[in-house]
Amino acid sequence: MKTYKMKIAGLERELPLCEVSEHLDIAAFVMFGDVEITVAAAKALLEKCPEHDIVVTAEAKGIPLCYEIARQGGKDYEIARKSIKVYDVNPISFEVQSITTKAVQRLYLAENRAERLKGKRVLIVDDVISTGASLTVLENLVEQAGGIIAGKAAVLAEGEAADRDDIIYLEKLPVFPK
Repeated sequence: MKTYKMKIAGLERELPLCEVSEHLDIAAFVMFGDVEITVAAAKALLEKCPEHDIVVTAEAKGIPLCYEIARQGGKDYEIARKSIKVYDVNPISFEVQSITTKAVQRLYLAENRAERLKGKRVLIVDDVISTGASLTVLENLVEQAGGIIAGKAAVLAEGEAADRDDIIYLEKLPVFPK
């Protein structure tokens, strides 16, 4: 398997190249199970991020980062879920089509969870920002819940996302045209 080697938060990682279309490969960055990179990336991002009251991410790959940023920063966090649970009352939701997911999905935030964002400065985080589709859905959820977006951050900005001036990130992740 082909890989791409890079430094993230001072740590070297070898990322596997994965096909997303017949014309494009991406380097897969998965934080699950890598406590060292999660802790280091959270610390480095907190040094760059604005003041905030609560941290929000989408299920699932951003959860370790969101938790660790909240833990290190002494804040709470919320997760926009991919499905409705029996305890989710009156959820708000939006559709999303991520580059790494084949089907259109929906992200949900239950009314009682959304209430925690109302009037709060919200830091939106994710592992990688690529097309920005997931980020836009998170922004919509936060705004509909009455939260104030303090910042948007990711460990990596992939491809053209690195040219955006509205996100905070640690490293640029190239894409690999075929």
